[in-house]
Amino acid sequence: MPDRGGGPTGPRIRVGRPSRRARTLLMTLGVLAVLAMVFVMFAGFWTDWLWYRSVNYSSVFTTTLWTKVGLFTVFGLLMATVVGVNIWLAHRLRPPLSAMSLEQQSLDRYRMGIAPFKKWVLLAITALVGLIAGASSSSQWRTYLMWVNGVPFGQKDPQFHLDVKFYAFDLPWYRFLLGFGFAAIVLGLIAAALTHYLYGGLRITSPGARATAAATGHLSVLLGLFVSLKAVAYWLDRYGLAVKSSDFKAAGNWTGLRYVDANAYLPAKTILFCIAVICALLFFATLWRRTWQLPMIGFGLMVLSAILIGGLYPAIVQKFQVQPNEQAKEAPYIQKNIDATRKAYGIDTAKAENYSGKGDPKRKAEQREASSTAASYRLVDSNVVSPAFQQLQQERKYYQFPATLDVDRYTGPDGKPQDTVIGLRELNIKGIPKRNWINDHFTYTHGYGAIMAKGTSTVTDPDKGTVGAPDFTESGLPTTGQLKKYEQRIYYGEKTEQYSIVGGPQKELDYEKNGEETTSYKGKSGVNLSNPFNRAAYAVAFSEPQILYSGAIGDGSRILYNRTPKERVEAVAPWLTIDGDAYPAVVGNRIKWIVDAYTTTDGYPYASRTTLGQTTADSLTDSQRAVVAQQNQVNYIRNSVKATVDAYDGTVELYQWDTEDPVLKTWMKAFPGTVKAKSDIGPDLKAHLRYPQDMFKVQRELLTRYHVTDPEQFYSGSDAWQVPDDPTNKDSSAVPPYYLSLKMPGETAQKFSLTTTFTPAGRPNLGAFMAVDADANSKGYGSIRLLRVTSTVQGPSQVQSELNSVPEVATFVRDLRGTDSEIDYGNLLTVPLDGGFLYIEPVYARGGAANYPLLKKVAVSYGGKPVFKDSLAEALNAVFGVDGAEQPPTTTPPDDTTKPPTTPPATGDAALKQAIADAQKAYEDGEAALKKNDWAAYGKAQEALQKALERAAAAAPKPAGGSGG
Repeated sequence: MPDRGGGPTGPRIRVGRPSRRARTLLMTLGVLAVLAMVFVMFAGFWTDWLWYRSVNYSSVFTTTLWTKVGLFTVFGLLMATVVGVNIWLAHRLRPPLSAMSLEQQSLDRYRMGIAPFKKWVLLAITALVGLIAGASSSSQWRTYLMWVNGVPFGQKDPQFHLDVKFYAFDLPWYRFLLGFGFAAIVLGLIAAALTHYLYGGLRITSPGARATAAATGHLSVLLGLFVSLKAVAYWLDRYGLAVKSSDFKAAGNWTGLRYVDANAYLPAKTILFCIAVICALLFFATLWRRTWQLPMIGFGLMVLSAILIGGLYPAIVQKFQVQPNEQAKEAPYIQKNIDATRKAYGIDTAKAENYSGKGDPKRKAEQREASSTAASYRLVDSNVVSPAFQQLQQERKYYQFPATLDVDRYTGPDGKPQDTVIGLRELNIKGIPKRNWINDHFTYTHGYGAIMAKGTSTVTDPDKGTVGAPDFTESGLPTTGQLKKYEQRIYYGEKTEQYSIVGGPQKELDYEKNGEETTSYKGKSGVNLSNPFNRAAYAVAFSEPQILYSGAIGDGSRILYNRTPKERVEAVAPWLTIDGDAYPAVVGNRIKWIVDAYTTTDGYPYASRTTLGQTTADSLTDSQRAVVAQQNQVNYIRNSVKATVDAYDGTVELYQWDTEDPVLKTWMKAFPGTVKAKSDIGPDLKAHLRYPQDMFKVQRELLTRYHVTDPEQFYSGSDAWQVPDDPTNKDSSAVPPYYLSLKMPGETAQKFSLTTTFTPAGRPNLGAFMAVDADANSKGYGSIRLLRVTSTVQGPSQVQSELNSVPEVATFVRDLRGTDSEIDYGNLLTVPLDGGFLYIEPVYARGGAANYPLLKKVAVSYGGKPVFKDSLAEALNAVFGVDGAEQPPTTTPPDDTTKPPTTPPATGDAALKQAIADAQKAYEDGEAALKKNDWAAYGKAQEALQKALERAAAAAPKPAGGSGG
């Protein structure tokens, strides 16, 4: 009978299988875990699809997705096939195994260990390399789409006479294919060599032949393919010389062929191509000769030729032919670079005009008269007055304005365009009184209203507000003023980065005026969360489980995200480079964010490259305004698209602006129906379109060198310019360009323009002035005027320094410090006037009760004469010496908050007593206002106190002994 247990060690314990219920439970848990992992991975994909569908750009999502999937599949399979076939072939060609040496005996255990799993090992290796190659290839979707849909430029390069399309669209794709081919051959070669070694086809220490005939033939074919690809690389390198970057002392970052490239590298690449072809044929010949002797000799000669012909020979040409007479040798190539660079950046029509820069001192009266209409002097600096908007129009702590406001044009009461400073009152989530999930995402969901102020003047009547504060033309909550009725709610803005859930059972706070007003979102924007599956997907995607079960979400609930204008346009048009400054405009009855977008490439032959992130940086640039393209170094740029984002419903619309741009036409072929025609831009919208700042900054940086069109002068660098540092900023950062309505020399009417100045390289005096017609309705839109200064004229930093040395400035600063206030310098505007340059700078005081900038003074300089006065008119009169302006200025500015006396001013002791009495009254008024927390009245009282004390000091008896002067 069978032994059922017992024995010296006792009964055996039998471990039974888990019960069916346990197995079912474990299997269920495993399946649920896998499904949960799949859902987590799927959630991001699904929410992206829902978002693109909600903005009506699902075609962008599908086109991009299927292009990536196609590239992943094709190149992943290609790589897996190449590696897998070579492993299989090497295994198939293995020799009969016999343990003839220690080397082979040591490999036996690996062969035996792999033998049962050979198919699985092969599948694992091919799958791994296929996944890696496919993932890498899918990132080339832009390169592929540009190659497939490329449109000719209609321009040919001067060396090979090929259309620019070849360099911009075709060559990048060919280089990708070449790189992929190299990677596939190298991986296949490594895999084949290891397999041959493992199975005895290759030997290292064994006696006799190191490789079998089969292994020799197999590896020789792979090496022949590698050398063949190297021959193709040499051939493509010939064309790559036209877009090659190099350092050239005459031009800095140089792109294109130089003398040594055309006369040494180009023939060298052709010779190396021929040598590589011969070498590849020698490797293929080993299929018959079964020896590596000749191909290895050929390969060695190719390497030696690459060193001698591709490296040493060009160095000799550069040393002994070019350097002794570099200017003459390089002149034709410099000319090609100048022509191509100016064309690629749209500056080919910009020609420098000579301009004296010094006005006729005998024409003071005429100059004063002309100054009244030379420009609409923007005294309200959009870069300075944001704190005034914040304190005077914030209304609630949970609202905010951007640090830098925007400049636009609106029709004034007289029916004429008026330069206007505008900012939107956006939601500030950090200012919410009580922070919690409901308040952050359901209750406080939007900002409210567009606030506007005149750009050319401030408040001068104390009955209408604080003197020197912005003169608002649209203000309040809700806003009222010069605009007609419009949708004031701002659900999409530059500062709106958090998601909100709107339209459901939870009411939103609309605004607070005389109590809380609530609302519920009526727009069609966002993704509907009524579907439980969508809620679960967003709970995973946003890592917020409350989205799944919160009772605040119900029928009609929609989730709004990707809410800044820049990220919305980038998402629907990932092939565009977005300007750093989206700006708002009230168009019809809606607030629209206007976004300038660029098409770029780094493949324009002979055009020098520039780095967008550096070129577009200035004293106002922050992380939000940074501009970075997919390839940050570009050598072609066009403002080809104007985009708008509705501030209420987030609708994104793309309009074709540059109808001739081949890069845009290429992308429009790749994504049909995404860009509307230029004719679809309505007149209300067009009135607010303008020349973009970042495009202008790129062009001005290139024009520091490329305003010179003569190659010899370009080489010498004698007329190089630089963008000056901002004289009003302590940091060494470039001065920003300024929007300004002005008349350029020879013009009869003002044009809305974007302006900047240049100084000669390494010197502070003024070198040139640049302006571009920025009005989209103007026939000359985009035309650049360059005024080259032919006289020695003060530059911005010199003007600023001289203004600071004016005695009135020192007095003003000293008095400000006495009142615990600070001085803010506004934009230093430069305006051409009657052969010279008129500098205008508003000066603000900040501190005291009104801790925001108030316009107090205006500094003006013309012909090297700086003045510092209480108003623009007074300063212009003073600088041109008209209307009795040579007399000492009054100590009380016309915008003083105290009311003018009704009797003649007192003199002597009476004046002193009156001033003391006024100071006492102002002090008492201030104390009374302080008790009532009436900060506006307190500010007026403090200003009145300061003026009274100044009059008292002026009327006080002078000490004996004279003035000393």
